[in-house]
Formats: sequence, C-alpha cells, structure tokens
Amino acid sequence: MNWRVCSPASQSGFTLIEILVTTGIMLAVLASVFSILTPAQGTFQAQPEVSDLQQRVRVAVDALSRDLMMSGAGVYSGTLARSIGALSNVAAPVLPYRAGGLDADPPGTFRTDAISLLYVPDTAAQTTTRVPLPPASDYLEVNNEPGCPLNDPVCGFQAGMQAVLFDTTGAMDTLVITGVQDSALSVRRRGRESTHRYDAGSVVAQVIARTYYLKGDDGVQTSELRSYDGNQTDVPLVDNVVGLVFEYFGDPRPPVLRRPPTDPDGPWTTYGPKPPAPGVDADTSYGAGANCVFAMSNGEQVPRLPDLSPGSSTLQRLTPAVLTDGPWCPGPGSAARYDADLLRIRAIRVTVRVQANSRMLRGTGAMFTKPGTSHGGEIFVPDQELRFDVVPRNLNLGR
Repeated sequence: MNWRVCSPASQSGFTLIEILVTTGIMLAVLASVFSILTPAQGTFQAQPEVSDLQQRVRVAVDALSRDLMMSGAGVYSGTLARSIGALSNVAAPVLPYRAGGLDADPPGTFRTDAISLLYVPDTAAQTTTRVPLPPASDYLEVNNEPGCPLNDPVCGFQAGMQAVLFDTTGAMDTLVITGVQDSALSVRRRGRESTHRYDAGSVVAQVIARTYYLKGDDGVQTSELRSYDGNQTDVPLVDNVVGLVFEYFGDPRPPVLRRPPTDPDGPWTTYGPKPPAPGVDADTSYGAGANCVFAMSNGEQVPRLPDLSPGSSTLQRLTPAVLTDGPWCPGPGSAARYDADLLRIRAIRVTVRVQANSRMLRGTGAMFTKPGTSHGGEIFVPDQELRFDVVPRNLNLGR
C-alpha cells in the first residue's frame, strides 16, 4: 500500500481577502439593482393613481358641463313657449349659492364653491294654473293645456316630481308634488315659505334642480364634490376635490322692452321679468309700472340696471359685489329674493382641482393643495386642475 502526503500549499481555497473583495463586489451589484427597482416601484404605485385622478376629473367636468349647459331651459309646449321661453325671461335660473329645502344659504349669499341651477327637462308636464294659489296653500289646480298627455287631467305630473311655479312678475317657487287627484296637485314648497300670491294662468312645469358644491373636512384631509337635487337627495359625486371655483360673466347691457307689457304674447323684454303696465302696481315694493329691472322715469319705463360697459357688448365679469347689492327680484321683501343682476349671466367659468387619494403619493409645495408624506419625486402625483367655460344656450337666446 502506497501512502501519499499532500502539502498544505497544494490545497485549493479562498483567502479572507478574496472573500471580502467578492462580498464587496456582490453588495455593489445588489445596490445597483435596488437603485433601479426603487423608481420602478414608485412608478408602479403612482401610475394607477394618475389614471384614477384623471377619471375623477372627467366625471366632475362631464356632470358640471352637462347641467350648466342646460340651465335656464324653459317651457316649450304650446302657447307657453311663445310667451315665456327661457326661464331667464322671468326669473334667475342660476344662483351662486346653495338653494333648496336642506341647509339653504340665505338670499344674497355669494359662494365661489357652490352653484344652484334650474331647467325644464324634455317633459309633457307643462301647463298653467286654473285658480289662484295663495302663499299658504298646498293645493294646486291645473289646466289641461295643448301638449298635455291625452286623458290626463293633471298634465303628466306625478307624485315625487319637482316642479317650478312662476309668473311674469319675477316670482318663482320650486315645489315638490306630494300627490295627484282629479285635476289638482298636492304640493309642498321647497325651502322657505313663499309670500307671493300666484294668479290663475301662472306657469307650472316639471323641473330639474341641481346644486353642486364643495364639501371639505380639513380635520381628516378629505373633501368632495357633491350634487344636491334641491329636495332630499344629497350625494357625493367625486372625492378628493380640493378646489372648486365658479366665476360668472354677463351681458353688460341693461334689459330693454321688446313690446308693451299689455301685449298678450311675450317675451316682452330682452331678459328679465316684464314690468306691470304703467299705472298698475304689481305689489313688489317698486311702485306702479315698475319692477326689479324697470323703473318709471318721466312717464316712461326705463331700465333700472346700469350699463356695465357703455358702447360694448362683450361679456363682463360679474363680481360678488355686483351680484349681491340689489335691486332684488321680485321684491326686497320676498323670502326667495335674488339679485336682479343674476339675470345677466351668459357664461360660467369653472375651475376644478383634484388630488391623489393617498397621502403617500402627495408631497409639499405648490403642486399640492393638501400636503402628503412623499419625499421622492418618482412617486409624486401632483394635483390636477382644469378650467373650462360653459355658455348655456338657453341664457343666450337673445344675443
């Protein structure tokens, strides 16, 4: 048997220095890999949020633009369309505050983050009153006008509908139909009790009411765009809306008479309610022959509203001061009074700003309305802001 002895020098292996060098190289490679993965991970977190944010902006813009475009649409059935037309020919269909039966702002309020509007939808429920409606009454008798559904004495009205009731004095009330019977409607006035007496022949029509407003809660860093129907339904529309601003642009020219107030057919003015005939007092506190938009001067009916830009027809920005200083329609004592300059509105500018849902994707600085906890640019999702103008077609019929 042969024995072979190996010397230590002939054994293979790594020295401590070689192991340390190898470990250092491996750590450097791993550091490089992780430096590449970290931005990728941030992008992976941020991109779904960017898509969601853009979708929320689209939902807000679509809802606002659709209803703002329809604001002021009036009656169009039978003889009513020829005499009345757009709601702005009799009252203000756009208000810069929250209106309705729940948490309504007081008349004369101006809010940059809220708007209320009315319009008559595509409906057969349009008619006139058969008997006068005193302020305290909740029983409305209606006529079967041309255009009403056949064999329907209440002209298509149903319980649960909202309706608008108005006359040519500038008074307007929104009602909720609580019941129907024969040719009469049981109604509940929405919001403040009316002090106006509506004569027979006043117009009643189904109406769509909308209030859009920003509801915020700084305590928990949340806010949302909400939609209110003016009655009982108040729902969130888009969450994490951190900016909502409405601006108004109007006709600089005062309203003028198109035909005498005694003419049976309208519209009688370029915009706004017609004045009573000279010598007739409409009981609106403005005296005989006058109302909130026309005054008597030397025996003639002249515009009460000023010319905002003499010699120009370019739309002018309507400031909060202009829209809250009167004169008041239908009169200064009305519970549902509104500033007559609201009848000038022809265009509305909307600014919507939406933020990322997660605070981990929001940082600090001008890009963020409400700061978050992110410190790395690769996972920032800045607020998105969109500004757009709406020119309601029904408020511009006379231009």
